[in-house]
Amino acid sequence: MTNTNLTVLITGGTSGIGAALVRKLAHRGCTVLTTSRDPERIPPSERISGVRYLQLDLADPDSIEALGAELGTVDVLVNNAGESQSGPFEELPSEAIDRLFRTNVFGPVRLSQLVLPGMRQRGRGRIIMVGSMLASFPLAHRSSYVASKAALRGFATAARQELSPFGVWLSVVEPGSIATGIGGRRTKYLSPGSVYTEDVRTMLEHLDANERGGISAETVATTIITAIETARPREFYAVGSRAPLPFLLKRALPRTVMSRIVAAQHGLKR
Repeated sequence: MTNTNLTVLITGGTSGIGAALVRKLAHRGCTVLTTSRDPERIPPSERISGVRYLQLDLADPDSIEALGAELGTVDVLVNNAGESQSGPFEELPSEAIDRLFRTNVFGPVRLSQLVLPGMRQRGRGRIIMVGSMLASFPLAHRSSYVASKAALRGFATAARQELSPFGVWLSVVEPGSIATGIGGRRTKYLSPGSVYTEDVRTMLEHLDANERGGISAETVATTIITAIETARPREFYAVGSRAPLPFLLKRALPRTVMSRIVAAQHGLKR
């Protein structure tokens, strides 16, 4: 889809990867729609001319349906918004897991369903799921987040086989460590006096350090644009954290060895 006269909907386009992508696509001349849970709070100085800022709370099914009713033609959907969550598997509150899956999985899936009929009827379209390399390389105390991103990838990979005959292509972009400040927005769960306290703190310290030294949001946005503009986009794109090297090692090394490597990179002894 090399035509720049595209209407692109990007969820969570006010910070990080989403904001970088909004800037790049608006500069290319695309009609850009993006979402925020409270767009009225976005100051004029942070708004990009010509971009429409729409209200969306992915954890609220009614909010998703309301946005779907408001949308016209959408050529490209980038499911970027999501929640980053951490905590020991044993101690994660059930309501936190439920909210995470509504935000990271069920919301993006439903939004995709709402734009797909138009794409299929027009015989062209792109849906990009922004995942995480943690879905491919699980990390202790990130089980809920890992599971949500793996689920999103599963939906996209299977649905791609259904929709590509109609000219609609689904791709997953898995970033590694990104310098977006997401560590400050991550939801964290840890019970007082938890036996996991030292492990969790060590993991988070290394995770935050890796993210501070990670690739830029602009680099990930460039990869997403490649998936949008390529005639036959790949099923999967990995960017950052020395990709594709980890995926080559994953094929060559036993699973247990890879798990130990991932743990060691985050200060954990396994």
